[in-house]
Amino acid sequence: MGEQTEALCRRYLDDILKANEITNLTRITNEEQAMLLHLEDSLVGLPEVNEAPEGLYGDLGSGGGFPGVPLALATGRQTILVDSVKKKMAIVQSILDELGLSSQVATSSERIEDLPVEYEARFAVLTARALSRLVSLIELASPLLFKGGRLVCYKAQVTSEEIEEAKAVQDLVGMKLVSQREALLSDRETKRTILVFEKVARPRIKLPRRVGLAQKQPLKPRP
Repeated sequence: MGEQTEALCRRYLDDILKANEITNLTRITNEEQAMLLHLEDSLVGLPEVNEAPEGLYGDLGSGGGFPGVPLALATGRQTILVDSVKKKMAIVQSILDELGLSSQVATSSERIEDLPVEYEARFAVLTARALSRLVSLIELASPLLFKGGRLVCYKAQVTSEEIEEAKAVQDLVGMKLVSQREALLSDRETKRTILVFEKVARPRIKLPRRVGLAQKQPLKPRP
């Protein structure tokens, strides 16, 4: 990542921390921690995002714009940050406007399940950091990705049960686990697992389901 991009990432982070003093955007308020757990952590998945096909990038459950904004700046991709908390997205949008980034990075406060109305099969790559169980994420991502598109999931802790739960229904939603990588942040303590699912086929069921069902009633393999 070039110096200019790095400086822009720092400016964005500083503005988020300033806004956070008034509105709760992130639980991390210490600048050193924010550098580690927002900027550095966001860029852990950069190799996987770069491996995805060219095209539109979406960050699901983006919160204060992480990992979406650092990845957008590092890759140069057209980007949509998605979070249903309108207040957060309004603040993020105002910071993007101020930094002159809004022609590249847009925000949406739609529910993920409502996005396919406008963006069905439009995304080349999606990220989700600490958002939901893998089984729910692959269901939510499938209608948004075009064939060959990738979902890059960031996990602090992931069990083999969670992975198997997703793999058991991946055929149903037209997704396939294609890579898994462990990473350690520069504090030598914080571990991350990056899992990548590829959209390989059309879903065998009608997606999206109703808002909330992916989390409340996760799909089960069909007998």
